[in-house]
Amino acid sequence: MDVGLLFDLRNPAQWHRPWADHYARTLELCEEADQRGAGGLWFTEHHLFEDGYLPQPLTFAAAVAARTRRARIGTSVVLPALHNPVDLAEQAALVDLVSGGRLELGLGAGYRLPEYQLFGADFQRRFAGTERNIREILRLWEEKAVTPLPIQDPPPVWGGFYGPRGARIAGRLGIGLLHISHAMFGHYREGLAEGGHDPRSARVSDLLPIILAEDPEAAWHRVAPHLAHQVNSYRQGSVEGTGRSTPLLTAEDLRDPNAQDTRGLLDILTPEDAAVRIRELTKDLPVRHLIFWASIAGMPDDLVTENIRLVTEKLPPLLR
Repeated sequence: MDVGLLFDLRNPAQWHRPWADHYARTLELCEEADQRGAGGLWFTEHHLFEDGYLPQPLTFAAAVAARTRRARIGTSVVLPALHNPVDLAEQAALVDLVSGGRLELGLGAGYRLPEYQLFGADFQRRFAGTERNIREILRLWEEKAVTPLPIQDPPPVWGGFYGPRGARIAGRLGIGLLHISHAMFGHYREGLAEGGHDPRSARVSDLLPIILAEDPEAAWHRVAPHLAHQVNSYRQGSVEGTGRSTPLLTAEDLRDPNAQDTRGLLDILTPEDAAVRIRELTKDLPVRHLIFWASIAGMPDDLVTENIRLVTEKLPPLLR
């Protein structure tokens, strides 16, 4: 089980930096995290976000691969139903080659109608399209139908699904489940059996809604505006184009213990408290990767640096 960091490259208007500087700084943070011993550096895909949410994670992953030496290079997630599987198989192979065989390819269905409209893809059949294109990527590698091939044969592939249907899809495909959940693990194992795969091959990983700080209470007040931006952008994005609406939340709403729909969006913890939480969460599950937010929507640099240091240096010994 390794510990890594996810970068989404958000650059909100309230805290905006010149884009070239923002990308350069993120590359520096990835390089620093690799030198500190990060187990993984992960990137994710969205389109049409006003804050510039990373739209091409494999492109950025290739740049990070060239700047690092040890960390796994992962996606959590790429949206295969939006892309030609040949293109993804080739791009992923190149990241694996540039990284020296460190790619972890996470793939998921997504949830935003405008993104599917942008690419001319069928939102109503996104799960079927996702499963079909994952199968095709695996086939292209297995049958050596694209060149050059990745170093790993094949690179580890993960399904980023949160419900029973997706968990069974990941199982049927024989790939890892990018979700740590005791409730979903049973559906995943059922899918493995259905697809003719050994249930003992099961493996799970996940992005945890946690950042680390030496003083969580002080950090909370500084992170809260950034978290409110992040949460509201996800909520608004989930209903955009559907004719439905969802109210904006404040930082106070996010801390309301009675607000059932906002629990678990983010916890700011000390490494010691995080280790206790993680041991409970992962008990009896075959966990490979734990992924933490590197930053929440442009949060202050000193908190980002502290979070990366604690995730990469302080937390792993506590988990061991």
